[in-house]
Amino acid sequence: MIEKDNNDISMRVQCELLSLNRSLLYRGHKGEKAQNIKLMQLIDVHHLEHPYKGVLQMQDYLISEGYKVNIKRVRRLMRRMGIETHYPKKNLSKLGIRAYIHPYLLREKKIERANQVWAIDISYIPMKRGFMYLTAVIDWHSRYVLGFDVSNTLEADNQTGLIERLINKYGKPKIINSDQGSQYTSQTWVGCLKGYDIQISMDGKGRATDNAVIERFFRTIKQECIYITPTDNVQELKTQIEQYVNYYNHERTHQGIGREIPKNLYHFKNKTSPKNLKLVV
Repeated sequence: MIEKDNNDISMRVQCELLSLNRSLLYRGHKGEKAQNIKLMQLIDVHHLEHPYKGVLQMQDYLISEGYKVNIKRVRRLMRRMGIETHYPKKNLSKLGIRAYIHPYLLREKKIERANQVWAIDISYIPMKRGFMYLTAVIDWHSRYVLGFDVSNTLEADNQTGLIERLINKYGKPKIINSDQGSQYTSQTWVGCLKGYDIQISMDGKGRATDNAVIERFFRTIKQECIYITPTDNVQELKTQIEQYVNYYNHERTHQGIGREIPKNLYHFKNKTSPKNLKLVV
């Protein structure tokens, strides 16, 4: 249905009209061998428990589990998963990207209301035979997960597309915080947020605690949902995530907000009851 040579309607607009993810039009990522998929699953679980471990210690862990792997292999798999070791280090951002890096705006800032600050991040999601990437956006004040996207790529367009859908539904936040990943230190991302007059905040390099709210969400959904009921079907994965997020928003209490339920703290600008709103995916 998509005409790639259409001079009147761009591919992006065509995808939006058909409610399709643009990444579906392009060649999928090259599949990993079965053993690499297993290694990535082990790395993911171990990284959640020990986010400070780098390539060398991750290699030691895999060897202790009976897998003979070299440094290059471990480093490549961790990069493909989007995993970055959490420890202070020099800023090694490539030239040309530095212009899009923004300071962290949330240090000692009082976040007192919904839609004051949103946080966005991407996480590797293991499947029985492969993997996907989960992007989620969470309201910092209430811990309410506003929406998510499941994709097989790390393209910046996936992030901006999700943000645009959320702004259309909930209104724009004052600040959006992210890490310094390539999706966010790009003209596409920065231009999108500036177009909405949203302040851009980014974690300090190697500072895991700067975006701890959404990091905790990824940890929770993996431990309470993804690892318990793994699937090899993408649509089943999306349904599984949507069901869990609805539970997370409407039933699960959170210690970080005084054991409240997120829906009780999220105040919608249009004053619509949270019970009548559907999750944006």
